[in-house]
Formats: sequence, C-alpha cells, structure tokens
Amino acid sequence: MASHLDLEEQEQLEQLKAFWNRWGNLITGVVTLVVAVFAAWTGWNWWQREQGVKASAMYAELERVARAGDLEKTQQVFADIKDRFAKTTYAGQAALVAAKLQADKGKADEARATLTWATAQAQPNPLRDVARLRLAGLHMDAKQYDEAAKALDAIESADFAALQADRRGDLALLKAQPDQAREQFKKAYTTLKAEDQYRRLVEVKLASLGVDAETLKSTEGAAK
Repeated sequence: MASHLDLEEQEQLEQLKAFWNRWGNLITGVVTLVVAVFAAWTGWNWWQREQGVKASAMYAELERVARAGDLEKTQQVFADIKDRFAKTTYAGQAALVAAKLQADKGKADEARATLTWATAQAQPNPLRDVARLRLAGLHMDAKQYDEAAKALDAIESADFAALQADRRGDLALLKAQPDQAREQFKKAYTTLKAEDQYRRLVEVKLASLGVDAETLKSTEGAAK
C-alpha cells in the first residue's frame, strides 16, 4: 500500500515538475508584473497626495502674501508653484490670484503673461476658461482687440457662454460695432438665469443700446 502511494505521489510530483517547466517562467513573469503594477500604482497615488499637500501649503502662502499686497513675494511663490506643481489645480488658481494682483498693481504685461500661461497649463479646463475671460479683459484694456477676440474664441465650456457673449458685447462696443454688441448682450441676457445678479448688469448694457429687457423676458416666456 505504501509503495502504491509512493508511486502515486511520485507521478504527481513528475506532473507538477512538467507543468512548472512549461509554465513556470510565465507564471513568475505575470506575478512579478502584477506586483510591479500594484507598487507603481500605490507609489503614484502616494506621490500625488504628497504633491497635493505641498501645493496646497504653497497656495495658502500665496493667498496670504497676495492679500497683504506683496507683489514681489506673490510672484516668487507663484513661480515656485508653477515650476514644482504645474499639473495641480493649485497652480491654475495661483495664476489667477497672481494675475489679479499684478493687474491691480499696474503690471498689465506681467498679468497678461501669467494668464497666458494659465490658458495653456491650468488644470482642470474650466480654470483655463476663467483665465481666458480675464485675459480678454486685459487685452481690451490695452486696445489689443484681435488678441481679446482670440482669447474669447478659445473658451470651451458651455458654462461660460453667457460671460463669453457679454465680453464679446463689450469688445464690439470698443470697436464701435453697436449692432454686434446688442446681439451679444441679448445672448448673454437670455443665457443667464433669471436669479443671476449679473443679469442686471447686462440689462443696463442693453438699455444703453435701446433694448428693453422686458421684451426679451417675453420672448423667453413664449419659448418655454
């Protein structure tokens, strides 16, 4: 009986050896790959969290010095965030804060450069559209109308359609094109929600061009 079991075990052992000889390298490779992928994924998540924590701390510092009106320090911190954490949301937000202070301090060229960076690099995309809207405004202030139009045309999100139209209306007025301005302000007005306070400002712009916003409200009601 013992001999029979020994022979059976020996046969099973030989089968196992044959199986391992045939598939051992593949199994080892697959296991190694799975372990490597898991380690890489874990490491990447850890690195992302670390990046986020560090970027958050730097952004908090940038906000602090910007509120204090320290332009030089704000620009230094923004440069650090841009160099080290360009792919984080904080970098795009930092660009918006830095550009506002630059513009407030009369550094329009620097503000435009900062916003131009944000239009290409900020994450996620809605931050890029905010930068495009603000950049268009600075271009208009500098009478750089073609550049302003390009910035507005580049806006991607439908969420900014009303503000985009409003800015296009402002641009048309600056270019002495009241008919185009009127149409853009109408678009902005009808796109904005009734409870949106910004709608009141667009209503004033329409009134200055001889358009009664009440007629647009009537049209909205009919459309519904």
